Amino acid sequence: MANLKVNIGSMEFRNPVLTASGTFGYGIEFEDFVDLSRIGGIFVKGTTLHPREGNDYPRMAETASGMLNAVGLQNKGVDYFISNIYPLIRNIDTHFMVNVSGSTIEEYVAGAEKINALEKIPAIELNISCPNVKEGGMAFGTNCASAAQVVKAVRKVYRKVLIVKLSPNVTDIAKIAKVVETEGADAVSLINTLMGMAIDAEKMKPVLSTITGGLSGPCIKPVALQMVYRTSKAVKIPVIGIGGISNWKDAVEFILAGATAIQIGTANFIDPAVSIKTVEGINDYLNRHGVTSVREIIGYVHPSL
Repeated sequence: MANLKVNIGSMEFRNPVLTASGTFGYGIEFEDFVDLSRIGGIFVKGTTLHPREGNDYPRMAETASGMLNAVGLQNKGVDYFISNIYPLIRNIDTHFMVNVSGSTIEEYVAGAEKINALEKIPAIELNISCPNVKEGGMAFGTNCASAAQVVKAVRKVYRKVLIVKLSPNVTDIAKIAKVVETEGADAVSLINTLMGMAIDAEKMKPVLSTITGGLSGPCIKPVALQMVYRTSKAVKIPVIGIGGISNWKDAVEFILAGATAIQIGTANFIDPAVSIKTVEGINDYLNRHGVTSVREIIGYVHPSL
């Protein structure tokens, strides 16, 4: 078997296949389908300081080669996670990481502080694609100044590996990646969902209650791939690739483009064992190409090859 180990900050992962927040629950929901210890790492669902009910239904819709969602970060809050979920996952033999979301910098900081105290949670993924209530609804991640502000504030209180999840709904995602790197991010993950919309022609109205939502699935893969490629050339910290990854071949493409690790999201809804199959597929690919370690192909793609 090839060496599939990769490093992000001070963390070593047994393989580069991770599950994306919001698509794999808290991980324990999938225990009947897969051996969780064979997955490189699990990002649990988006967690906020206070409980959130989420948006009104309907808030999910199928689209061509993908899906739209406007769930609205429905969760029971960080204290519920600490008291009810953490005891169930703390001894599972893989890395569990918490996706931390918020509406204000103060909420991000308070949530990160609480997670920082959990011994078996080695990293957080700071989701800076949430509405910034104090700035009139603008997302933190779509502006260099606000992205820098929230990452700097969280870095002051969070002592472990800090991964920042970036929004693709920007002019230059690499520029924002460089800003969060400067403010102390250990890695960046990208891309979050693209903005999209669906209309019911017969009812002559939007399908989603929120009108627009986040587009994910295979349809966004080419966009995600080029953003990972560009960002990996712009920063020195690791890049975690996300967006339409549905199998080992997709994963390998992202790694060749510069991703140190990848996250599988929407594909989990289709095949709950897709993460394990992807690990096996990457290993087979490396063996077929005579490559002893996955690290050898990170960013290996070159226009002249």
